[in-house]
Amino acid sequence: MPWYKFSYIYACLIILTSACSGQPLATQSTIQPTGKVVSALDYKTWAIYQDQKDHYWFGSNGNGVFHYDGKKLTQYTQNDGLVDNQIRNIKGDHLGNVFIETPSGISKYDGHVFTTLQLVRPKTNEWKLAPNDLWFNCNANGLYRYDGEKLFELSIPKQHQKEILEKELKQAPSKNNWNNPYAVFGVDKDKAGNVWVGTQSAGAFRFDGTSFLWIVEKELSTLPDGRVPGVRSMLEDKDGNMWLSNFISKYQINGEGTTATYEKLASIDPNNELVQDQLPYFNSGLSDADGNLWMTTYGDGVWKYDGEQLLNLPVKNGVTDALIISIYQDRQGVLWLGTDNLGVFRYNGERFEQFDPVKLETINKG
Repeated sequence: MPWYKFSYIYACLIILTSACSGQPLATQSTIQPTGKVVSALDYKTWAIYQDQKDHYWFGSNGNGVFHYDGKKLTQYTQNDGLVDNQIRNIKGDHLGNVFIETPSGISKYDGHVFTTLQLVRPKTNEWKLAPNDLWFNCNANGLYRYDGEKLFELSIPKQHQKEILEKELKQAPSKNNWNNPYAVFGVDKDKAGNVWVGTQSAGAFRFDGTSFLWIVEKELSTLPDGRVPGVRSMLEDKDGNMWLSNFISKYQINGEGTTATYEKLASIDPNNELVQDQLPYFNSGLSDADGNLWMTTYGDGVWKYDGEQLLNLPVKNGVTDALIISIYQDRQGVLWLGTDNLGVFRYNGERFEQFDPVKLETINKG
């Protein structure tokens, strides 16, 4: 089923599920997490992460986080100290801590307890770039940088935009950020460590530690028919070009610092039979060790691009298509998918198959 049929639904899921409270939260949990051993992952699993112990964390949309240590699957919820049961992303720092991003804030797990990061709204500019910083967007409700001690809320640098955006940039943001063109839909890093931020309809920008480079084009904004795909994922290909959530264009960055510019280049041939009748946007993606791009669509499977050939890999259970939310690559190079209807999939080198940790453990024991 074409991705665009799900685009509006998916946008609503991201924006409208829950709003950040916007208030400083407690820094220390008084709850000793015990968790509950369960027999299956949630069918709405949006986020996947492998920690430094090679344990896997699976974030669900409403039922907390699931921890798999290779032997058992344990579910943790707000009853164990999580700030929210809706999980949007999971990351780790260089010390082995696990950070669980939710619409209501961010929970840090140090191996013993969950604590909620306290939000700081600085009066001075806290736009900085350090290799160990973590970046979050808290369900499209802002942009946040964690330096290992504090979680800073950052103000988006609103640049003078082109005429194609003038009308929508004048719209007043709604309470749920739906009409805010600067709502942050994605945060990624390129190979040089620069931070890339994608917005709802104001385009995307790069922060190199000292300056901002905005990329503002029609395909990154509200489309002529009213759809708003948003810049959710930003990838660097093997030639150093950036792919910003679409197959239409790729963007070549020229120069550095305040004098940097960009050039828009054609990416996938629009006459390609695989994309002729589908809206050419992806919602999550990554670049593997060989420079191949892997890009997911909500209902049309995974797309692999090696620089020359575009390949579509269907993802389904029987006749049911997986509604894919995210793609993740672990340290062993294995690709994983989080979905909104069929749980988790893992790539076996030829196709994506559903992952059942309890069944896998039974097989290993046998």
